[in-house]
Amino acid sequence: MMELKDIRQNSDLLNAIDWEMTPEEAVRLYLEWGNNWAGGNYVIRSKEDVSHYFVVNNWGKTPTIYLIRRNSEEAVELAKIDMPEALIAHFLEINGNLKGVYPVEGEVKNWLQQKLTIRNN
Repeated sequence: MMELKDIRQNSDLLNAIDWEMTPEEAVRLYLEWGNNWAGGNYVIRSKEDVSHYFVVNNWGKTPTIYLIRRNSEEAVELAKIDMPEALIAHFLEINGNLKGVYPVEGEVKNWLQQKLTIRNN
């Protein structure tokens, strides 16, 4: 499984990351083909269409960031990224200990982009 440094060194992968993709949107696009509104950003037409995005998985002992590669056939965890304690505490303060998979947003997104040396728009 990749680490932050591996992602940082792969410019093609960095450029492919969809920072606006959420877990819910990925399910809608890739798994609910019949429910997609064609007026959105894009429509998935085949298994060749793919998205790369981050999620925060809170099913384990602590929230963990994953880089996901998804197409219509599968979702593959490409990287597992541990958050620093302060960021974990902030995430739990906002979301509680509710188990689930969350979008990368706010301070988590800012921290991750900083670690990958991506400037915010």
